[in-house]
Order: sequence, then C-alpha cells, then structure tokens
Amino acid sequence: MILNIVIPCYNEEAVLPETNRQLTELIGEWISRDVLNDCRIVYVDDGSKDRTWEIIEGLQQESPYAHGLKLAHNVGHQHALWAGLMNSVGKCDAVVSIDADLQHDIHAIEEMVDAYKDGCEVVYGVRNDRATDSAFKKKTALGFYRLMGKMGVDLIPNHADFRLLGSKALEALSQYPERNLFLRGMVRSLGFKEKIVHFECHDRFAGESKYTLRKMFNFAVDGITSFSVQPLRIISLIGLVCVGISIVEMIYILVAYFRGDVIRGWASLLFSVWFLGGLLLFSMGVVGEYIGKIYKEVKRRPRFIVEKEV
Repeated sequence: MILNIVIPCYNEEAVLPETNRQLTELIGEWISRDVLNDCRIVYVDDGSKDRTWEIIEGLQQESPYAHGLKLAHNVGHQHALWAGLMNSVGKCDAVVSIDADLQHDIHAIEEMVDAYKDGCEVVYGVRNDRATDSAFKKKTALGFYRLMGKMGVDLIPNHADFRLLGSKALEALSQYPERNLFLRGMVRSLGFKEKIVHFECHDRFAGESKYTLRKMFNFAVDGITSFSVQPLRIISLIGLVCVGISIVEMIYILVAYFRGDVIRGWASLLFSVWFLGGLLLFSMGVVGEYIGKIYKEVKRRPRFIVEKEV
C-alpha cells in the first residue's frame, strides 16, 4: 500500500523539523512491518512569510519521504489542503490529511490504514475530548456543531481535517467543482463506507495557532452557506411573522380610530422604522452572502497556483 500524508503549512518554521522527524521515524517503522509499501509526505506551503519553504526544501533533501508544494500566494487552509489532495490523485492508494502542529496523534494513522484495508474509503479522526482547548474555544466549538446541525449540515462532531481518503473517495472528491471549499461537509457527502478513529489530542508542539476568531467565524459562515439554504428559509419565516405583526397592529389602529384615540406616539413609529429597517438590512446581508458565493463560483478562477514543487 502507498500512502500520501498531506500537511498544509502556513508560517510553521518552528514545528516542521520535529514534525518531519517524528513522521519519518514512524513511516520507517510501518514499512519495516509491512504496514505500508511506501509513503510520501506532501508539505504544502500556503504562502508563508517565514522560512517555511526553505525548511521544506531542506527536508526534501534530507528525508526520503518529504515532498513540497509552494503556492504562489496565501489561499487559506482549505484550499492549501485541496492542493495537496489533488496533487495526490492517481499517485497513491490512500491519502491522510493532518495539521503540522503535532496536535493530531500521528500514531492514529496506522489505525486509519487498518480501517482502509478493511474496506473503508473514508476514515475520520475524532478527538476524544477538548482538554487542550480554552474554555472559550470549547464553548464556541460546541456551539458551532449545534448550529450546523440545526442548519441541516451533516458533520462529524469534534472532527477537523484529520482524515484518510481512499483512492476512490479522492477521485470522487476531485469531481466537486465548487470554489467555496468546506471539506468537512464535502467529504461527508461522498457516501462511501466510513469509520471513526478516536485519538488523544496533544498540545501544539511549537508556534501559535493560525486560526483566529475571525477565521473561525468565516469558516462557520462558509460551512453554513455552502451546505444549507436554511438561513434563506428563516428569512422567509421572519417575513411572515412581520406580516402577522403588521396585521395585528393594523387592527389595533382601526380600533383606536373608531374609539377616537388617534394620537400616536413617536416611540412606536421609531421602533417600527428601526425594527423593519434592521430586519431588511440583515435579510439583504444573508441573501448577499449567497450571491457572493455564486459570484465566486461563476468566475471559475483556479483554487490555487503552484509556484514550485520539489
């Protein structure tokens, strides 16, 4: 069996040497035990501003398994991961995607490979708990999965982008044409036989997390708008509620008119203007988010551009 390990990298100079050392030792052990016949580690430099690419070039010369892709500019984690996956199409029996920071347990890859050999085309790495996360991140992560579930998006809770894809699943994924990538949802929709492998999440070995609060928020918005039309239906429901409120208010005005109580306060008028104005702006924003996605899709621009490959 030939395995590719895809690792997106953005400003990871502090952790890459150790990541490569641990993976190289583990791959050598797997090959000696006939778990694998061969393996290739694909480091994808997502337009890093530090020495990440220089280190990748050095690792390629030192390690028999290291391979590097340098993207022309920063395209984001999902697109960088996609670049590594598409580079692996037709070159391996299965591909594993994993982060560079060693938080994902690399020893769980062997269990994923065993599941693949048992016929699973998709194997999800799911963390046992979120003990290494801050209280804020735990709450936001839990809220994210609950929100996605209510929006009708089928996701595996506590699964990031640590997964194995067999060659059939990878080939099927390559046929997805969208530019707005949300791989957690896309892989879930493939429909192949799948399995969950639990692992212990470690502290980040070195460096800092690149996922800021803004990026996590944008990621959630991409996930919802890429896989659910529920927000549009919610807008329609809110519109119907507002119509109902308007009818009730009209009845109240007519009753007050026939009673002779026709003095209207400015507070109720301002409340109506601000409420409806804010509702309209919010609705336009949600619809605009979907229109923006359509705008990106119809341009059909490349998801990434490879500047160098070693």
